[in-house]
Amino acid sequence: MIKSFSKLAIAGAIAAGMTLSASAMTIGYVTKSATNAGWIMINQGATDAAKEEGVTLVTVGPAFQGDLSSQLEVFENLTAQGVDAIGVAPVDSSGIAPAVDAAMAAGIPVVAIDTGVSGAEVTSFVATDNYAVAVIQGQEAAKLVADGDKVFYVTGDQASSTGQERRDGFMKGFKETRPNSEILEVPTKWNSDEAQAGVEALLNSHDDVKMVVNAWDGGTMAAKAALENLGYGAGDVKLVGFDGAADAIVAMDEGWVQVDTAQMLYQMGYQGIKTAVKAAGNMVVDKRIDTGTFLVTPETSAEYKALIGM
Repeated sequence: MIKSFSKLAIAGAIAAGMTLSASAMTIGYVTKSATNAGWIMINQGATDAAKEEGVTLVTVGPAFQGDLSSQLEVFENLTAQGVDAIGVAPVDSSGIAPAVDAAMAAGIPVVAIDTGVSGAEVTSFVATDNYAVAVIQGQEAAKLVADGDKVFYVTGDQASSTGQERRDGFMKGFKETRPNSEILEVPTKWNSDEAQAGVEALLNSHDDVKMVVNAWDGGTMAAKAALENLGYGAGDVKLVGFDGAADAIVAMDEGWVQVDTAQMLYQMGYQGIKTAVKAAGNMVVDKRIDTGTFLVTPETSAEYKALIGM
């Protein structure tokens, strides 16, 4: 049985002394987003895992993407309700730590999904090895330009371990062979509007850019929109993505995106909730579960689409 509750619904249920599940195991799932293309795939994996396990999944999230205060509120509500385990994708790796500590102290296993927790111990961390994959992204991106070519890099939120690792890994992989290229950063908090506005602003003052590399595919699609708005065509400026989100793969088929280091997005949600269920049942789980990656190029996109059922 799958349930999806808003923040207010959870708070109201707790205030009324209601329980969210009378018989089946209840797993809390605190996501980052319900609308981002990549997170739709992760959330579907979580939903399917809960169905297979026959548990109730209570899915909640922040009021808006990147909002730590509301994510903390829904997480703390789940702890107060006494769910059997919590899977969480932190919007802020250190900001979520006190809530994680409280849940673990209450005997509720916590599984971090996609993004790690800094300053608190979790039962398991289920995610891509973001740094290693970002090194690959940088190495592949370097093949698309000459040393000395100008590049934009659209960051993720640097308050999250995911954002930090993807930036650091890309820089390492790219600069190994392109040490003389100038990299101009577009800072974002995983916000596509910020990404599009930032890329457009840089394009207006740097029309000699050769490539835009993105920390996530919301940024990839925002960069594409920025290029289109300013009259660029597919392939005029190389685009490199990170996630393997369906819309970015469509853009690759259209000639806009040249490389995308895909996470196994569905598997993160699926394995994350499977791990949470095992932990709730007092089974031993691995402290770190790497859900893998796939290098998507125009030559491999058909294989990748078949793999994810696209």
